[in-house]
Amino acid sequence: MTKRKSLIVIVLLICSVLLYSFYTFYIDNNDNLKSIYLVPKDAVYIIETQDPIDNWNDVSKSDIWKHLNTNSYFNELAESLNKIDTIFKQEKSVFDRIGNREILISAHVYKPKKYDFFYVVDLQKIAKLNILKNHLNTFANSNYKISKRKYHNQEIIEVYDVIKRETLHISFIKNQMIASYVHTLVEASIDQYKEPKIGRNLDFIEVEKEVGYGDMFRLYVQYKYLEDYLKVFSNDAGALTKTLSNSLYFSGFNFDVDDNTITANGITNYNEEVSLYLKSLQNSGYSSRRIAEIAPKQTALYLSFTFDRFDKFYTNFENVLKEKPEEFKTYLDGTEQIENFLKIDLKKHFVSWIDDEIALIQLHSTVTDSKKDVAFILKTTDIDDAKKNLDFILEQIRRRSPVKFKEVSYKGHTINFMDIKGFFKILLGDLFKEIDKPYFTIIDDYVVFSNHPNTLKSIITSYINDDTLANFESFEDFDNNFDSRSNIFAYINAPNLYNSAYNFLDATTRKELSDNKDYFICFSQIGIQLKSEDDLFETKLVVDYEDPETVKTKYSFTDSSSKAKGNQTKKEVEITEETINKATIFTIKEIFASDLTAKQFEKKYYNGKIRFSVELKNGLKHGDYLEYYSNGKLKIKGSYKRDQQNGTWRVYDYNKDVVFKKRF
Repeated sequence: MTKRKSLIVIVLLICSVLLYSFYTFYIDNNDNLKSIYLVPKDAVYIIETQDPIDNWNDVSKSDIWKHLNTNSYFNELAESLNKIDTIFKQEKSVFDRIGNREILISAHVYKPKKYDFFYVVDLQKIAKLNILKNHLNTFANSNYKISKRKYHNQEIIEVYDVIKRETLHISFIKNQMIASYVHTLVEASIDQYKEPKIGRNLDFIEVEKEVGYGDMFRLYVQYKYLEDYLKVFSNDAGALTKTLSNSLYFSGFNFDVDDNTITANGITNYNEEVSLYLKSLQNSGYSSRRIAEIAPKQTALYLSFTFDRFDKFYTNFENVLKEKPEEFKTYLDGTEQIENFLKIDLKKHFVSWIDDEIALIQLHSTVTDSKKDVAFILKTTDIDDAKKNLDFILEQIRRRSPVKFKEVSYKGHTINFMDIKGFFKILLGDLFKEIDKPYFTIIDDYVVFSNHPNTLKSIITSYINDDTLANFESFEDFDNNFDSRSNIFAYINAPNLYNSAYNFLDATTRKELSDNKDYFICFSQIGIQLKSEDDLFETKLVVDYEDPETVKTKYSFTDSSSKAKGNQTKKEVEITEETINKATIFTIKEIFASDLTAKQFEKKYYNGKIRFSVELKNGLKHGDYLEYYSNGKLKIKGSYKRDQQNGTWRVYDYNKDVVFKKRF
């Protein structure tokens, strides 16, 4: 071939490459695939970013990420993202050519109690040059082994980490690269990409449209799989989680991350066929939140519902129920049964005096060992009217109930017992079913119900001492992030939730929680707000981060006090004439019976032996009191009459000899 012919061939080849490149980058725009189309249908949440390199640099430098990156619970995500970070740095020339591209990270429960992440990277037109696909071969060395296999005629590249014994599964579909450490997630993506699930879901599209592309990241939550996800961490996801999973479709947020706060603004849609509460709230208006005025500072969860007035909400609630004939019949049967049995009118004697806010709160009680310190609080329009109607209901219950319970006074507040099984479940549905045959008290303009009288005592004590959320500076500052008026507001205090959970977990789970305490309490305050907007709910999420050592200076923790109590038990000594303090030996700490209808109350040492037992009458100490050493031998014997010490009290040594006695 002559030089002239060779030159012509070279020029033709160059022209062909230029024409191909021009066609690829400027003309051929019809073969791109949206990232969301490749996300498997069971994603619990999806994080999306348009500028992964710049945004990841910002996130990886934040205090939040630096702290989480040291925790084993986050290792799977941390290691994966740190590998991305390493690739960004080591292969900078490649990513400079690719540029910033959309990345999606989704979480999936792929088997019971197991979840992992799925990644989608939009390579756009650069995918047609196979730069990244070909570049994967450079990872083949003594630490990695590269292999390939076919799945439904789609090539999957497997990068096996010899040291960690894990495999990253990668595939390229049109302009997208997909990857996961769980092969079934990659295969599920391949199975569905021609018939996308989430990406063509009308409810997702509705939320995605509202969210847009602002801020550093977008977060989408699919509530259908939320319960399965939370069961990875807890055996019981709880009634609230079940309600959310059944009622909501998707939430979508734009959010940024700085050193101390994550702020996300977005939208939520819901299942009108299932969500009685949301559909009822949609047309009920909203008002200011006020229950923080009596909710204790120790509150772990504050879930508030507001409306113009409760009777308006309740009318809407009944109208929604009417659309479901079977459920409405069950509701009518239940309410009629209560009304006929007690000879009351529920709307007149109960619904009529409830004002514009109701709330569920869970707290870490200072006076009870109850596993679930939950209270249901109702704001009243007129406290005198509320009291008159509640007194009437109580009188009707007393006439027909075999349980004879007289009211108990605690620090100037009366505690009564409302012996109606399933009252709130029948009246308001499953979300309130745990408040069953409750005690109740009146505090200021509020009526407070709880299954446990000691929960009420905690709330009363906190209110008297001005130790409430409204007087808690951290809550007040945090609450300012939200509108004062909304349909639903949920507040979580992580340190208090830690204490509440620690009290009733089994030993194994308690140890796991304790080992990861710093990663639980660092997100000290979390809030979410829903406000009706047309057929959707405007949604705001705020998460506060604090250094865990700082958090520990602000809160007392149950695990620390438990260890201290255990040490105190070990140091217990026998009472003798030499060791006795006659001035204080018969000073008995306040006793908080968990059942005011019980005839006896006892408390045990950590070794299972009885610490003390006391007889009760109408919720008051009345009868014999017996206290024991931790070795099981009798320590103190006396009696009460109408909650006061009475008669002769005696204290014993290990030989059952009387060391000291006193008459009251």
